[in-house]
Amino acid sequence: MKLIKCFKHAFNMVVHSKLRSWLTIIGIVIGVAAVIAIVSLGEGMQSQMNSQLNALGGDLLTITAGYSRGGGMWGGGRGRDGGGGAVATEDEIVLDRSDLQALRGISDILMMDTQIRDSVEVSFLGKKGTVSLTGVDQKVWSQITTLTIRDGRFLDSADQNVVVIGARLADTYFDQPLGINKMITIEGSSFRVVGVLDDSSTTIYMPLQMAYQILDDKDNDVYDSIIVKVKDENNLDESIAKIENKLMMIRHVTAKDRDFSISSNKQMSEQRAEMMSSMSMFLLAIAAVSLIVGAVGIANTMFTSVIEKTKEIGIMKAIGAKNRDILLIFLLNAALIGLVGGLIGAFFGGLLSGALPTLMGGTPFARGGTFVSLNSVVMALSVSMLVGVVAGAIPAYQGSKLKPVDALRYE
Repeated sequence: MKLIKCFKHAFNMVVHSKLRSWLTIIGIVIGVAAVIAIVSLGEGMQSQMNSQLNALGGDLLTITAGYSRGGGMWGGGRGRDGGGGAVATEDEIVLDRSDLQALRGISDILMMDTQIRDSVEVSFLGKKGTVSLTGVDQKVWSQITTLTIRDGRFLDSADQNVVVIGARLADTYFDQPLGINKMITIEGSSFRVVGVLDDSSTTIYMPLQMAYQILDDKDNDVYDSIIVKVKDENNLDESIAKIENKLMMIRHVTAKDRDFSISSNKQMSEQRAEMMSSMSMFLLAIAAVSLIVGAVGIANTMFTSVIEKTKEIGIMKAIGAKNRDILLIFLLNAALIGLVGGLIGAFFGGLLSGALPTLMGGTPFARGGTFVSLNSVVMALSVSMLVGVVAGAIPAYQGSKLKPVDALRYE
């Protein structure tokens, strides 16, 4: 029997068993739609992670005082015991000028930015509020930061009473927009705005020495963090090791009682990407259960079809049909059910993936949006057809092995 005739027989079996076929197809539709939606969400998250990795700067390290033994989900120090939190000591642990001078002797370091931060009270045209203030080394900040300017400019080496502010602080925080060259009052002192960042923060950035004057509880030459830009991102681990060794030597600590932490933007982004990838695989496994249920439905439909078509199988065999022809007819029938379910499921999966960011609101998993790739659609269609063929293989084999005499006698 020719392939086209086998296909016609299989197609007629689907058409003439509408209710049973469509009930089976619905199971495949649900599974394929769920798989495509979750895969598209995962690809959107991966795309977001890649863009974040590029934006954060893979060659940047942040050094802070204190050491978390637990390490934590988002990176941080590597410790010897499993508990979280910083190590408790009687003396306050700080980073100061001696640490900065020690780091200057490491050849792997391209440049460094020292920062302090705290909350301050600001006012503009009579409205007050509390925002975050960060003091930066204005000589290198523009070269080391991953932030970008929307309006105006970064801080310059000669700047004094000027600030750069976040976009939300400039646009919506006060009753009126706070633009370039406008004056803002910070803890009673006036500063001129010279730049607005392209972000969604309310943070204020000002020269480090001015920040020391504004933040009374900060001591000169003591820093909350040191931002390090390494020369070669490919040698990041080696650079971290050199910095750790240098700081442990200058601070007279060992690996067991170290009192500082080094975090890498690249490592933190990779850890988050790995965690989200694991979450995506977990959700995908749950969605795959729907495909398994669909496969059971196809198998049930095929067993029923074999029973119903027993006499027809006997007739076809009596007029010359071979076992492989019967096998092919039922396999094509199962594949058609899987293909139709896959096509409809791909359509609804695309609609669902577009609606997922709205349904999930502002959760981290939805911030990257979704991306339905051609590969995911082809994969879903292939899997749905494969599920159909595999589920229909045993019933098709049993139908092909029926003896013509027994089949013709079947009532």
